[in-house]
Amino acid sequence: MRPLAALLALSAAAFAADALPPSRPLWPGDAPEGDGKFSDSSKAKITVHLPEKPIGAALVICPGGGYAMQVVGPEGHGIAQWLNAHGIAGIVLEYRLPAGRPMVPLLDAQQAIRTVRANASAWKVDPKKVGIIGFSAGGHLAASATVHHRAVETRAPGVVAGDSRPDFSILIYPVISMDEGVHRGSKKNLLGDNPSAGMTEKFSLQRPVDASTPPSFLAHAIDDKTVPVENSRMFHEAQKRAGVPTRLLEPATGGHGFNRYQGPSWDAWQRESLVWLRERGFIP
Repeated sequence: MRPLAALLALSAAAFAADALPPSRPLWPGDAPEGDGKFSDSSKAKITVHLPEKPIGAALVICPGGGYAMQVVGPEGHGIAQWLNAHGIAGIVLEYRLPAGRPMVPLLDAQQAIRTVRANASAWKVDPKKVGIIGFSAGGHLAASATVHHRAVETRAPGVVAGDSRPDFSILIYPVISMDEGVHRGSKKNLLGDNPSAGMTEKFSLQRPVDASTPPSFLAHAIDDKTVPVENSRMFHEAQKRAGVPTRLLEPATGGHGFNRYQGPSWDAWQRESLVWLRERGFIP
């Protein structure tokens, strides 16, 4: 994995010259942390990229960054622009970093999904074609929203009404497990130094998969030394055992980040994920 400073520079500079849509707050007031606690919501926001010729589908986008920061350029706005080119709305989620509060990013992801459905008419989105996509630790967040869609916060005054279950997910070199083949930085940032009882199991996302889990497309390079490909394999196998439609693409090379977001492996997951979405009926 590249040094943090290099990732931050890439994230900030890659889209500095582009005119991006304005971001908007995800929460109207203090944001829930779970267990009746609240925190400043100023760091939780979304940027809505709408296509010129919408086809009805939308994806909430979760950038990676080890739950320590977020690569919002190539794994956020860049993905939204790619989706827009195919008629799909892209909603970049800048989620609150957990700092040992594991429910915080998940609550933000659920709020983002509900926000898309609440604005479906205005954004020309079919509320039954709202998915989530994530990269690395953002893939863990997207997978968390995929398997923990029943755990919905309703006590916070700013919660948008509606269903937070994504209709599908796209998980690109995701962190999945918090126990086997774990990415230690993501685990520490999400769960803290001394995880509360049951949190390691709860956020080892291959474990909660059941028949209600939405279908998923995964892509993970076999030579990924940062987040081992076994993460995606565990989630894929769990979905197959539960009878959930799933596909796993395993390019032989590309490492973590698929050669800095370019080249054959990067192109392959984008091409094949669109094929999968068409096969599943989420895009025409």
